[in-house]
Amino acid sequence: MSPGEVGSAPAKERPAGEAQPPGPIRVEHRGAVGVITIHRPERFNSLDVETARDLRKAGLQMARDEEVRCVVLRGTNGVFCSGADLKYVRQRGEERDFGYLQPDGHGPASGYGESFKEILEYLHSTISEIKRAPKPFVAAVDGVAAAGGFGLAMSCDLVFASERSTFEWAYPKTGLTGAESSTFFLPRLVGLRKALELVLLNPRLDAREALEAGLLTDVFPDAEFEARVDGVAERLAAGPTRAYAVAKALIHQADGVDRLDYHLDRELEELARIADEPNFAEGLAAFFEKRDARFEGR
Repeated sequence: MSPGEVGSAPAKERPAGEAQPPGPIRVEHRGAVGVITIHRPERFNSLDVETARDLRKAGLQMARDEEVRCVVLRGTNGVFCSGADLKYVRQRGEERDFGYLQPDGHGPASGYGESFKEILEYLHSTISEIKRAPKPFVAAVDGVAAAGGFGLAMSCDLVFASERSTFEWAYPKTGLTGAESSTFFLPRLVGLRKALELVLLNPRLDAREALEAGLLTDVFPDAEFEARVDGVAERLAAGPTRAYAVAKALIHQADGVDRLDYHLDRELEELARIADEPNFAEGLAAFFEKRDARFEGR
């Protein structure tokens, strides 16, 4: 296993720009800056269980590597992350269709809920690690951030976007509730009224709208985006890392982030329950048939 691979021990010396072999999650060291790239363009950088597991490994590695003083999380091919891979969820859900009613009697336990749990347990662990990490995590959003990708971006300490980027909560399209920390951070970032607007009306925000709402740190021109983010990351990596860590922990303590793990567990359980109801089956069918879902109104 080479020094740049996910899960390897930190190397004593690393050349700038050293990277691991190709895979859905790529880890790179640029001096004291660590870069995690979600690279699954054939599935719009969505997360199946393997990708979610590798993302968690990369996040743990970067958070605990004392030679890394700032971490940048990004996507490729015009997509930051589009959340859980619904093709994977559908396939795994159909393989494990339980064929009996849920305990509350609300429709069949389809297996979709358990399929989401496989992914979300890894992704929620990643988000928890980002908030506990004694260093800044920076989301570099150059393109689409939707559903779980939206929540993943919002969980980072700083969020920068290119002008072409868009942000969408997206869950209502398939009849789901939110996860990936989105219902935890949204009211803290934008206030209660705006959070409910984003959740219930599900507007797609361009980068400037997202900045005005309070979701972003800054927006950079498309042509300058990568260089501007690199500049911020290098500045953070050259800063007082231990002081940053203490300040980050104190701010999170003041904001009640110590309750995040409990909230992530609630999000996971509620989304898994809703995923086993008929509305999600309709929403999933509509997604793959490229039409509007016809929900039952409950």
